[in-house]
Amino acid sequence: MEPLTEREIRAAFVNCTKGEAKRLNMPRDLAEQPWEDLDYLGWRDPQAPDRAYLVAVLDGRPTALALRRSTAGSWQARRSMCSMCLTTHSGGVSLMVAPRAGKAGQQGNSVGAYICDDLACSLYVRGKRDAGAGARLHETLTLDEKIRRTVTNLAAFVAKVTGA
Repeated sequence: MEPLTEREIRAAFVNCTKGEAKRLNMPRDLAEQPWEDLDYLGWRDPQAPDRAYLVAVLDGRPTALALRRSTAGSWQARRSMCSMCLTTHSGGVSLMVAPRAGKAGQQGNSVGAYICDDLACSLYVRGKRDAGAGARLHETLTLDEKIRRTVTNLAAFVAKVTGA
């Protein structure tokens, strides 16, 4: 992924108002992100633990989503699998819910997916971050194929949110 500026990211939000996008907390270490290893940039809001954000470059342009993390439930203690990168975690996967873009979102419609709680799918797939023993199932896919699968899963989620 090519580095994005704060301005580009704020302008890319599709499921919140311009005012909300202007006020949301950006990562403080934006310039230090491992851009070459990212399929998308994801971060949690340090001032609002239930909020998260994700920005991906799909079809040559950035698309950003505002997400809400579901409240913790008894299921979080169990081992769960991220629907983006297929990494399993004990308590490290959350249901992230995104309001749909446009009129559907204004009417309260949303889309959810189980995603790594730290939004570091790209780093787990590449082996740059470790989720513990048994987190990555043995597969015969190449790294490029795993990356393509993660990007495909991400694009499908973004398409559900945007209605594309």
